[in-house]
Amino acid sequence: SRTEQIAVAQRVLLEHRKPDTVVVVGRDVGRAEESLTVTTLAELDPATIDMKCLLIVGAESTRVGPHGVWTPRFVE
Repeated sequence: SRTEQIAVAQRVLLEHRKPDTVVVVGRDVGRAEESLTVTTLAELDPATIDMKCLLIVGAESTRVGPHGVWTPRFVE
């Protein structure tokens, strides 16, 4: 696994982004075992990330709702 690389990336991102920045972890995307986890940059656990994962780091305007995660196209 690349746990240390994820931990380093997390530290770098936290230098430039707020701790409550939305992070989506997709595991086994496109497979029967697919799962999605929504967390924050501060709460992301690098030990849970492996080569089967896709990480999406949201923008400051990214929102989480009952039907998913989205970033508005236009931000005022």
